Amino acid sequence: MSADNSAVVPAQNGPAATWTAEELSEVRGRLTAEIDDLTAEIARAESEIASNDVTDGAGDDQADAGARTYQREREIALTLNARDLVAQNERAIARIDAGTYGVCESCHQPIGKERLQAFPRATLCVACKQREERR
Repeated sequence: MSADNSAVVPAQNGPAATWTAEELSEVRGRLTAEIDDLTAEIARAESEIASNDVTDGAGDDQADAGARTYQREREIALTLNARDLVAQNERAIARIDAGTYGVCESCHQPIGKERLQAFPRATLCVACKQREERR
C-alpha cells in the first residue's frame, strides 16, 4: 500500500486500478459483516445438528430415518460451506492488510475492480478463473 493507505494496482489493459483507503475500509466492513453473519449461521446450524442428534428415533420407519439423515447431512454440508466462506473472507482481509488485495494469485496481474466489488473474495482475475474452471 502507498503512504496514504490506498492500494494502487497496475492495470494490464488501461489505467491503474486505484483503491482508496475509504474503498478498502468499505470492503473490509462488508467482509467483516459477512464473517459475523456466517459465524452466527454456523453456530445456529451446529446447535440444530446437535439437538437433532439426541432426538430419539424410536418408532420411526425407514423413510423417516432416511429423511432425518438427509436433513442432517444437508445441514453439515451447509455448515462446511459457511466455514469455507469465513476462511475466504478472512483471507481477503489478510490480503487487504498485506497490500496485495486486487492482485491475481496466479498471474499477478490486477483483478478487475468491478469483479472485486461484486465478489470481494476473488483471488483470481477473470482469465485465470476461466482457465482454472476448464481444467
